[in-house]
Amino acid sequence: MAGKTLTKLTAGTKVRVKDGTPLPEFPDTDCGGWTGEIMEHIGKKSSPRYVLQWDDNTVAQFDEEYIAQCEEKKLFHLMACFEAEELEVAE
Repeated sequence: MAGKTLTKLTAGTKVRVKDGTPLPEFPDTDCGGWTGEIMEHIGKKSSPRYVLQWDDNTVAQFDEEYIAQCEEKKLFHLMACFEAEELEVAE
């Protein structure tokens, strides 16, 4: 069952990335279906972005190549940032 899209998310909300959504830093990597928890929102109030921390099930799917790509770009592989329309509440 698909989750409900929210226009405002709060810290602690469990979310799923919508199908077909690429990782912001890696546009060739589809992260649709990945799940995590909202940690905070950043940016302008009119167009916030949401920092999410991936949950254990999602992290278990990461391969060494993805982790190495993150390290190469000095990114923390356990987190990502998305716009509200790219997320849905995970049930």
